[in-house]
Amino acid sequence: MSGNSGPQADRPVRGRADTGTLGKAISVLDIVASSDEPMRFTDILAVSDQPRGTLHRQLSNLVEEGLLSLGRDHAYSVGIRLLKFAAKAWAGNQFRAIAEPHLRALHELTGETVHLGVLRGNEVIYLDKVESRQAVRMYSQIGNASPVYCTGVGKAAMSALPEAEVKAIIATIKFHRFTDSTLTTPAALMNEIETIRQCGNAYDREEHEPGIRCVAAPIYSADRSFVGGVSVTGPAYRIPAATLEGWAGLVRDTAKAVMEDMGARLGPRT
Repeated sequence: MSGNSGPQADRPVRGRADTGTLGKAISVLDIVASSDEPMRFTDILAVSDQPRGTLHRQLSNLVEEGLLSLGRDHAYSVGIRLLKFAAKAWAGNQFRAIAEPHLRALHELTGETVHLGVLRGNEVIYLDKVESRQAVRMYSQIGNASPVYCTGVGKAAMSALPEAEVKAIIATIKFHRFTDSTLTTPAALMNEIETIRQCGNAYDREEHEPGIRCVAAPIYSADRSFVGGVSVTGPAYRIPAATLEGWAGLVRDTAKAVMEDMGARLGPRT
C-alpha cells in the first residue's frame, strides 16, 4: 500500500462499537492485519481504545490461537492460522469461481498474466491470477492490495461507481508518485475515470511499476454493491501500446461474460 509513513499512518482509532470479547479481539486483529509492517505493543496501543491490560490479554490470546505471530523484535504480525483461513476464503469465493473460466479463456487469447480484483476502499484486492506463459512473469500475489489510482483494475473499478462515491474515495487517497507516469492529483484521476467511462477500458501505462503495462475493464453487480475489474498485464518491452489497445475489446468481453454469469448464478431467485 502506498503513501504510508509507518504502522500508525492514517490509522483510525477504533470506536466503542467494538464491544464484547470477540469484538475487541477482532478490532486488535484488524489493526495488526491492516498494517504494512509488524507492530509493537505501543504502536497498537496508540490506535486502539482498549486499556493496556485488556490489550495485552487480547494480543496474548491471539498469539496463542495462531492468529497473530510475535517476532523476536517483539512486534506482532499476521499468524499462519489466519493465513490459512484467508486461503480457504479465497478458494471458496463464489465470484472467483464464476470468473475463473473466463480468466483462463482471456489468458489463452493473450498469453499474458490475467488478474481479477475487487475494490475495497481506496485499494484493489487481487482475488485471482492466471500466470503468463512467458519466461518473465509478474510478481503480484493473490490477496495483495494495490492503490486504485495507479492500477488498471483500480481505475476500471472506480469508473463503475457513481460520481459521489468516486469523489469520496479520491478524498481518502494520499497520492504517491511511483513512476514518472503516476497520476498524482484528484483532478487528473477524475479526468482519467471519465475517459474510462467513455471507452470502457482502463490502462496502467507504467504508473505503478516501471516497465509494467496493463489494460483492464470493470466488473460490477447490478446495484454496484460489488465492484471490481479484470486485466491483462505484462512487461512494456513485450507489449507495445498498440498490442495493449488491441486487447481492450477482449478484456471488455471477458468482464461482460463474468457479469452475465454473476447475474445468472448470484442474482435473486425467482
